[in-house]
Amino acid sequence: MSDKPYSAASERNREPILAVLREWFADRRQVLEIGSGTGQHAVHFAAAMPQLVWQCSDRAGNLPGMRLWLDEAALPNTPLPFEFDVTGAWPAHRYDAIFSANTLHIMAWPEVERLFAGLPAITSADAAVAVYGPFNVDGHFTSESNAAFDRDLKMRGAHMGIRDVAAVDAVAAAAGFNLSEDVAMPANNRLRLWRRRRA
Repeated sequence: MSDKPYSAASERNREPILAVLREWFADRRQVLEIGSGTGQHAVHFAAAMPQLVWQCSDRAGNLPGMRLWLDEAALPNTPLPFEFDVTGAWPAHRYDAIFSANTLHIMAWPEVERLFAGLPAITSADAAVAVYGPFNVDGHFTSESNAAFDRDLKMRGAHMGIRDVAAVDAVAAAAGFNLSEDVAMPANNRLRLWRRRRA
C-alpha cells in the first residue's frame, strides 16, 4: 500500500531492537507499546515473537496510518490499536511488558513524569519496561549527532529534548521501577530496561 506512513529509522533500528527484546521479553505475554507511530515496529516484533500479544497505542492522529500496517500484516497477536495520551485516560488492562521507542524526547518533561507515574496502575507485579532512544549521560550529549538532533528538536518545540539517564531513572524509581539493563545501540541510541520492584 503506497499510502502507508513510513519511517526509515524504524526500518533501520528494528533488527537491533528485536535482538535484545527476544531476550528481555522471552517470558512476557502482554505488551503495551506506547507511541507506536507508524506501526512498523509492532508488525515486525509481533511477527518475530508470536508468544506476545502486542498492543499498539498512540495519539489519535497516528492511528489511521498505523492500522494500514497492522491490517496488511494481519497478525493474530496484534489487536486493534487504541488512542492513548499519557495526559488523558489510561487503559484498564494490565500488561507484563511496556515498550516505547523515540518518545521521551518528544514528550514534555511533565509528560515523561506522568508516563512513569501511571505505569503501576496498568502493569503486573513483575512488569518490564523497555525504552529505546537517545539519552544524555551526566548532563552531556554522547555524540555530536545527538547534540545536533537535540537542537533540531528544540527548534520544533521548546518542550522537546534528549533526556538524561539519571533524571529518567529517578522518575522510574519513584514509580517503583529499577533500572535492570542498559544496552548501547546503533546511531548513538540506547535500549534501557526497568523492572518493577516487588512489593
